Amino acid sequence: MKKLIPLTLVYAGLLMSASAAQVFTGVITDTMCGGDHKAMGAANDAKCVRDCVKMDKRYKYALYDGKNVYTLSDQAAPEKFAAAKVKVTGTLSGKTIQVEKIEAAK
Repeated sequence: MKKLIPLTLVYAGLLMSASAAQVFTGVITDTMCGGDHKAMGAANDAKCVRDCVKMDKRYKYALYDGKNVYTLSDQAAPEKFAAAKVKVTGTLSGKTIQVEKIEAAK
C-alpha cells in the first residue's frame, strides 16, 4: 500500500503539468524563410512558402508570430494557408506546435 500512494501522487502531478492547448496567431511560413521571403525572389509569399517546403524536405511549414518561428507538427493542413494569417490551436513543445486545429484569422 505504501508504494501505491507515491505512484498515485506522481501520476497526479504528471496530469496537472500536462500542457493545455493554446491558441497561437501568426502567418503560415516555412522554416527556411521565416518571416522574410524577399531573398527568394518569388512572385508572392504564398508561392515561396509552398516552393520552399516542396523543394527540400529539411524545410517545414511553420507559424511566424512576428518574433518567433514555430515548426508545425501537421505538415498537410498548413499548405492551403500558406502566407495567410491563421490561428493555430495546439500545445507548444520546444519550438514545435503540436497542431490540433488551424483556421483563418481575421
